[in-house]
Amino acid sequence: MKKTYNNHSSSSRGFRVILEEFLAAVIFYTVIPLPGSWGTRFYGIARYAPWVGFLLGSLLAALLMLLGVINMPFLTTSAIVLSVWVGVTGGLHLDGAMDTADGLAVLDHDRRLAVMADSRSGAFGVMAAGLILILKVMALSELDALWTLPLICAWSRWAQLAAIVRHPYIKPQGKGAFHRQQIRSPRSAVVNLFSLFFLSIFLGGYWGGWFGLGCGAIGLFVGDWFDRALGGQTGDTYGAIVEWTEVGALVLGVWMF
Repeated sequence: MKKTYNNHSSSSRGFRVILEEFLAAVIFYTVIPLPGSWGTRFYGIARYAPWVGFLLGSLLAALLMLLGVINMPFLTTSAIVLSVWVGVTGGLHLDGAMDTADGLAVLDHDRRLAVMADSRSGAFGVMAAGLILILKVMALSELDALWTLPLICAWSRWAQLAAIVRHPYIKPQGKGAFHRQQIRSPRSAVVNLFSLFFLSIFLGGYWGGWFGLGCGAIGLFVGDWFDRALGGQTGDTYGAIVEWTEVGALVLGVWMF
């Protein structure tokens, strides 16, 4: 009996740690208010990012459906949903995409990181944000398979997790450095990969599986491209990976379904 009690106690502590880390991930990746009395644990939270994304995508899909029920015009619906999308994430990933675009626009490789660290947005950053937002609005207005939206948000954050474990972090410090320091093993990325793949099949059947593989491939391509361009990753490129994977996955979803 004592052994059984200890195992039960250990399982309870393990579940509590997972819950606290997940709640910390929600706080970090969104602006969703959570009660201060809830315990949080900010360690290895990037492993939960795909599931925070799935939660976000589910809320966005529900909003799309609700606006469709009241016959809101397609483009207006897309603009509203995208505004909520950016608002809930606090523009965290979009800001990274803008800073990354500004850095890549600099021909001097040694100055790129300094430009990316500058809080001021340059012309290329503004253009990148404009392209991302326009493509998302247009894709959302033509997205028929709403079940793909939670998967899109989940797979794009899996791409970020994959980049964390696959590529070096090229700054000694930074807003994304602790992710790399806390997650070095590919185990979490592999577990999430298979989980999301089977979830894609569960939601979309045969073609859902192919859609999931396509989203994963887009995410890996984007992460590898930034790695080659900069020689590694930064907190900004983590955000850029999420944004451009979302764009690519949305376009894929419109094309496939």
